[in-house]
Amino acid sequence: MANFDAEAGGILPPAARRKGDAEISPELSAPVAAYFGADAACDSEALAGSFADGTAVKDEGGTRVGADAIRAWWRAARARYQFDNEPLDAVNEGDRVLVRARATGDFPGSAATLRFAFELEGTGIRRLEIGA
Repeated sequence: MANFDAEAGGILPPAARRKGDAEISPELSAPVAAYFGADAACDSEALAGSFADGTAVKDEGGTRVGADAIRAWWRAARARYQFDNEPLDAVNEGDRVLVRARATGDFPGSAATLRFAFELEGTGIRRLEIGA
C-alpha cells in the first residue's frame, strides 16, 4: 500500500503520490491509521485491537458488534474477496473521520472506491460504516 504510511499516521495526498514528496497529509488519528495498517498487513488481531469495547461495524448490509464478531467478519471477507484497500484521501471532522479508499480484489466491480466512515471514542474506533 504505497499511498499509506501508518507510522507517519496518514495518507499521502494525490500530489505527493505523483511527485514522490514524503509529506503526509491529512493526518489520521491513531485508531484509523492502525485499522488501515492492520488491514494492509492482513492482521485480524491488530485490526480488532483498533476498535473500542462494544464497537460496531456495518458492511454489506449487516452489523457486527464486538471484537470477536469484527474479527470473524474481517477474516471471512478477506478469505472470500482477497481484497486490498488503498486509502485515497480523508476528512477529519472532530470524532469522525471519513476516508475514501480504492478497493481491489476478487469481487464484482473491482476496483471500487469505498467510503469508510469512522466514529472515534478515546483511543479506539467506536463505529465503522463501509459503503460505496
